[in-house]
Amino acid sequence: MRKSQIIVGMIACLIASMSWGAMFPVADHALEYINPFYFSIIRYGAVSIVLVILLWMKEGKKAFRLEGKGKLLVFFGTMAFTVYNVLVFLGQMLMGKSGVMVASIMEALMPMISIAILWGYKHVKPKKYMISSMIIAFIGAIFVITKGDMSFFLTLKHNLVSLAFILIGVVGWVIYTMGGQTFNDWSTLRYSTLTCVFGTAVTGIITMIITAQGYVSVPSTETIFAIKYDLLFMMTLPGIVALLSWNYGVKILSSINGILFINFVPITTLVIMMLQGYKITIFDIAGTLLVISALIWNNICQRREENNSPQVIQEEEELRQAV
Repeated sequence: MRKSQIIVGMIACLIASMSWGAMFPVADHALEYINPFYFSIIRYGAVSIVLVILLWMKEGKKAFRLEGKGKLLVFFGTMAFTVYNVLVFLGQMLMGKSGVMVASIMEALMPMISIAILWGYKHVKPKKYMISSMIIAFIGAIFVITKGDMSFFLTLKHNLVSLAFILIGVVGWVIYTMGGQTFNDWSTLRYSTLTCVFGTAVTGIITMIITAQGYVSVPSTETIFAIKYDLLFMMTLPGIVALLSWNYGVKILSSINGILFINFVPITTLVIMMLQGYKITIFDIAGTLLVISALIWNNICQRREENNSPQVIQEEEELRQAV
């Protein structure tokens, strides 16, 4: 793989992660007016329409053929656009203001969750440098969030249900990210579009059922108007841009390496909250440096591993012989 491709993949994952980091403070305002179910439907309903148009224009009618992968598309789409998007915001809403940072820091668990899934389900033992990079990045994220005060975690015991929702949602996104590797022969736009359409459809069905039973209510026009800018932001940057950038970056770097960039989610969230009045501490600086260092270390080790692989060595030997 070319160095330029890796850099592009890293930038794509970084854009996606920072976009998602910005979405939690924005969602905090929107969730004061609308429930997470309709919030997700409206947001990704619009995103689905845009993606369908883009896919039709770029790849044509043939791109909508399922090729026998319909069940997988529904499953991965449900994991991302129902399980993740509904449950994470539901947990955040139930926790109130503190849910902004809690939902964001839970994103930093994704690398460790991906290791556990790969190890337990596919019996793929992670490299030592991957584990060390993830641990360092997670510690850095903890520094940023807690400011060195570990009593932060004691307050979480009062919100176990909310935490469970967020954690399940996070696992859903990890599964979706890993699922993209199954569609390596598909374009990023195609995988993103079809999973978004199917996942949003599942959310819509569930929402209609719980609305009929009286658990949630349909938002009024006044409600939609009150959060119009929130929705516009959520549809564009954390929606279309982040979704396509993430799937493209992961396709280049692999899920296990790309998901390391998710540690920039809580850091971005914190930076935005600082702009809203939070003060920067030494723990913020130290934590950010740890996350960046972990990503650089992981990339260096990955490059060394690729350069020392039998295929690369053989190609170099053939090149020397040709010269």
